[in-house]
Amino acid sequence: MNIKESAENLGLEEEEYLELLELFIDTGTTDLADLQSAVEKKRTEEVACAAHSMKGAAANLGLTSIFRIAKQIEEMAHKDMLDDALGAIRSIKNEMDLITNISKR
Repeated sequence: MNIKESAENLGLEEEEYLELLELFIDTGTTDLADLQSAVEKKRTEEVACAAHSMKGAAANLGLTSIFRIAKQIEEMAHKDMLDDALGAIRSIKNEMDLITNISKR
């Protein structure tokens, strides 16, 4: 992930983009825990809503891999097929960890 390029694509200064990434990680960590809980409880509406929210936030920041995974989770919820959702949530967590490491350099 190229922070400078991502910031420029959004018309932001690097520092502004890093602040938004930090906010995304902070709120995303809580959202991810809520999403996992909803999946474990098989609450498909909550899963769809949480995934949709995360998908939108990721899209706004140009985080395409998180966007794609969140979209997949949302689609799983709409189909009431949550069997692979926990693995997808782990993938989002891994992506968020990568972003955290990159943004702290």
